[in-house]
Amino acid sequence: LDGAGGRRSGYITIGYRGSYTIGREAQADAKFRRVARITVCGKTALAKEVFGETLNESRDPDRPPERYTARYYLKFNFLEQAFDRLSEAGFRMAACSSTGTCAFAPEQGGPADDKIWTSYTEYVFCRD
Repeated sequence: LDGAGGRRSGYITIGYRGSYTIGREAQADAKFRRVARITVCGKTALAKEVFGETLNESRDPDRPPERYTARYYLKFNFLEQAFDRLSEAGFRMAACSSTGTCAFAPEQGGPADDKIWTSYTEYVFCRD
């Protein structure tokens, strides 16, 4: 317990993959897909404190509390819910990063000029 108020200090990173399709000349009817999975990276004890029963530990069971992991994910898929839980636990956003790629989609059965964009975004939260 290092931080103010006797709480552990540390970092938690939230990540997700997203995709969307934009048709001819960036029409206003872009089709967004929902977030499929929100990943959690950080010390096991911090992740369990913040997310409790909504933390899915099946990919890294029995991880010691003081060790880091990048294999957890959340049982819900709403970023706002994750951000609210982090805020309520005293975390603040320290950084974010996003990357994206584009591919044409005719092989998926779409019109020849549709493009599929995929992205990966991470948000880093810290608590002092």
